[in-house]
Amino acid sequence: MNDVASSDQTTLAQSWKVTLPCTRAEAEAIDGDIAAFAMMDRPPVLMTSEAAPDDDNVWQLDAYFEGKPSPAAIKLLKTLVPSAAGTKPVIEALPDEDWVTLSQQGLEAVTAGRFHVRNIASDPELPGHINLLIEAGRAFGTGQHETTAGCLAMLDRMRRVGMRFRHVADIGTGTGLLAFAAMHLWPRIHAIASDIDPVAVEITGDNARANAIPLGDGPGRLALVTAAGGNHPALIGRAPYDLLIANILAGPLIELAPALCALVEDSGSIVLAGLLNEQADAVIAAYRAQGMRLAQRSNRGAWPTLHLRKRPGIGWKRPKRIDTQARGEAPGFGSI
Repeated sequence: MNDVASSDQTTLAQSWKVTLPCTRAEAEAIDGDIAAFAMMDRPPVLMTSEAAPDDDNVWQLDAYFEGKPSPAAIKLLKTLVPSAAGTKPVIEALPDEDWVTLSQQGLEAVTAGRFHVRNIASDPELPGHINLLIEAGRAFGTGQHETTAGCLAMLDRMRRVGMRFRHVADIGTGTGLLAFAAMHLWPRIHAIASDIDPVAVEITGDNARANAIPLGDGPGRLALVTAAGGNHPALIGRAPYDLLIANILAGPLIELAPALCALVEDSGSIVLAGLLNEQADAVIAAYRAQGMRLAQRSNRGAWPTLHLRKRPGIGWKRPKRIDTQARGEAPGFGSI
């Protein structure tokens, strides 16, 4: 189940669903991977499920779109399920309801590193792990997608090798999950989470309360702000950061490279995700041009997670150059 999309999907145009039959093998290949749709501004949410209780090879693919899907999008969808060639897809407009919640009901918990992320409160916690509850709702970032799970595993790995942080920013926070994870790994950090979507910021606050994450300023507390990219007084005023996390998409990651790197101190770390393997070189190049070096890369399927560090000598600069002309904002991009 994919959670890569803008949380605007529940509040803007009417939602549509496209259903196609598929085999179990096709469903397993699709699960969590929407590489074919990654370049769309608002990719569909894909869900596969068994369609015949007495035949475990009969499955179906449901694709949820914001707005009526174009013929090109439907054609692309059909390439994911070759067995449906010649089958007319079922296309229907959905009633005005929270279809994101409906589509995410029944998601299995995700374990990445020391983290165990549940999407349903009734699911049991996993002993010996940091248990977090991110219920399906209006914002994306439940831990299901490889990009989010990859960030969790990367943060866990950074903690295991002894890295320490004091000031952390989570840009494009979505549900707040990655900020919560960082606060568990480094309990005394000063943390801030931002998103371009005010609904995502509201949901992050709700999730923080559900997970006993203190909100506000000061060590061990999480500040929240609605912001496009790095150009916001609350983000600038807390800089420089020794850890910045951005799990969004390749396009805005490249667009925001100057602004985000300017917020990071010498030898500070940036964790990036939301890009595809074939997009990684372009993203890395954009950050190298801003004085970063690649420290580590991990792949989960088609989705890499990058850990970059700022080279000494590219010192902190008050981001007076961070304005809309200097690519300090990426309007129109939601969170992962």
